Amino acid sequence: MIRNLGPEAPPAVRATPAAWRDPRLWIGVALVSASVLVGSRVVGSAGETTEVWAARSDLAVGQSVTRADLVPASVHLDGARASTYLRTTDDLPDEEVLARAIGSGELVPAAAFEAAASDVLHVPVWAPADAVPAGLTEGSTVDVWVTTDDRADAASAVLDDVIVLGLPLHEDGLGPAGNRQVLVGVPESQRGSVGQVLAAARDGRVALTREG
Repeated sequence: MIRNLGPEAPPAVRATPAAWRDPRLWIGVALVSASVLVGSRVVGSAGETTEVWAARSDLAVGQSVTRADLVPASVHLDGARASTYLRTTDDLPDEEVLARAIGSGELVPAAAFEAAASDVLHVPVWAPADAVPAGLTEGSTVDVWVTTDDRADAASAVLDDVIVLGLPLHEDGLGPAGNRQVLVGVPESQRGSVGQVLAAARDGRVALTREG
């Protein structure tokens, strides 16, 4: 005999915590927030630039540098690398000269300067235009030769390995009879030969040579 137990009881329903109390939700929120923060810092740092100086044109060894020789450049550099270049907020070395040549558009290293040599005499040398090497530039090293009075085909090197400090513009650097002026730096050890060079230059008996 089967007894009727009445209507079937509904299944028990367990109480569930509210969604905002679920720790997994907060873990997810924390991860998303962290990723957003890191991403914003990366994007922000990528947009940061450092203002440094770059060469407006080619700069030669031994040349003093002024603002007219430079142009500002905005570059993306980390702190360590940025400190190796001359920043636009830094004072320009006013008693130093370049220890190495810097090409046009190249960033100027802060370590590219050295104290100017006080024993270098600036000497303007006039020589026939065809006795000056083609492509001569500031910073080049040259020998200055003088021909003898009695023999035009005999010459001796009077100044050895002197640095070219300046080359006047073409229209300003041609003197009488088409002579070309070259400004050279003569060390103290060779100053005794300067008078011989200047005297020979008046007669067009000077020639410059260089290696390379």
